[in-house]
Amino acid sequence: MTAQTAGPPRGPFAPDDAAAYTRWRDAKLAHLPARPDDLLVELADPRAVTAAERAALAERCRRHNMALFVGPVVADGTRDWLRAFARTFGLDDLDSNMLADEDGISPLTVAADGPRRAYIPYTDRPLSWHTDGYYNPLHRPVRGLVLYTVQDAAEGGENALLDHELAYIALRDADPGHIAALSQPDAMTIPPNAEPGQPPRPAQPGPVFSVDPLTGALHMRYTARVRHVVWKDDPAVTAAVAALNGLLNGGCPWVLRHRMAPGQGLLCNNVLHNRTGFRDAPDRTRLVYRARFHDRVSAA
Repeated sequence: MTAQTAGPPRGPFAPDDAAAYTRWRDAKLAHLPARPDDLLVELADPRAVTAAERAALAERCRRHNMALFVGPVVADGTRDWLRAFARTFGLDDLDSNMLADEDGISPLTVAADGPRRAYIPYTDRPLSWHTDGYYNPLHRPVRGLVLYTVQDAAEGGENALLDHELAYIALRDADPGHIAALSQPDAMTIPPNAEPGQPPRPAQPGPVFSVDPLTGALHMRYTARVRHVVWKDDPAVTAAVAALNGLLNGGCPWVLRHRMAPGQGLLCNNVLHNRTGFRDAPDRTRLVYRARFHDRVSAA
């Protein structure tokens, strides 16, 4: 897969092509999901997706960059089925990060000890707005994501979801300068990181919004975390980040909120998402499988 470009070269994401943007925007806003159930597809067996089920999920991802699915809970200890499910949608180039298991899939559950304990996804604390892999090098972006809930928590653990294309529309309609600022190649930098036994990760500067030169798809790289991110010292970037944060924290009517039950999952093109804090019980420990990919969901 090729790296993302730092700015929109042509089409609806080009700053000087207002006609293409308006056509794309109007088509996008004509088909908005009103509630999470509008994204939901029922599967008879997630280990054997039918052609009709696949088409329904792919269509939702094409329109909204995400789909929800639900079926019988698969908790037999092997996750080969999850990789096979992802391949059904063209997701094959797995982003195997240092905290994933040997199969490249991460079990998101509260870690009592070990290196995972230091990272918020492996705690019961709230996760702020982000896209996955925002700290990855630009030539290895996370484009696709699958989440699958084996067990929900006793309380909490709700996700908020926002199609990143809708965030783009809201910002561009408010002020095109916000898009220009956030498309700069050094708009957001993730500082270097070093973990025992791991090769050091250098600083990762890059844009928030970029466009895939092969597909023309919009990609977003973002985290709302105050720590571990450095925004460019530029008044335009400061204003754009403030506008984006305001959008995500109550200013956007297109945010969907959903608490996934056992057997439910999310298939998406790495949309913006967060998670509320949660509380486990002795007989009810939250477990969500996460698989991240360098591919986008295939609509074909």
